[in-house]
Amino acid sequence: MKEQFVAFSAEVSGFTPFELYGTGLTDDYLAAVIKVVGEHSLGELLDAYSKITEAQGELRASRMRREVFGHEKLGPIARNIIKLWYIGIWEPLPQHWVERYGPLDTNTGFMVNESAYTEGLLWVAIGANPPGAKAPGYGSWAHPPQIPDFS
Repeated sequence: MKEQFVAFSAEVSGFTPFELYGTGLTDDYLAAVIKVVGEHSLGELLDAYSKITEAQGELRASRMRREVFGHEKLGPIARNIIKLWYIGIWEPLPQHWVERYGPLDTNTGFMVNESAYTEGLLWVAIGANPPGAKAPGYGSWAHPPQIPDFS
């Protein structure tokens, strides 16, 4: 399940599996998702994703929009996984999801652990260091952040 989770996360985050593993948070994030939605629901999401992986290009993107992000149950989970990688916080699933699929005791907002803030993909994406952590070095504030080219 871990490899599938990382493959899905890489595709939806725009980062490589290598970069995701490099955060040191793959196990923690996988455990957090399972803690909230359970192995069965995460398995449904990863199964839907695995059926899409044979498609390429616009067909793949279209199927991801329709079969994952547009899916009533899987879409909110998938969007939360993206947020989790970028900001290190699990957001509660929306009320319409809870009404349809049932309340979950663990469906609360929480930061996964103390490293989640500093290792959030947000900082890499904007070419900055997290304020209050990972000091960039003396004098680095004299220059604006350089946003990496992701093309």
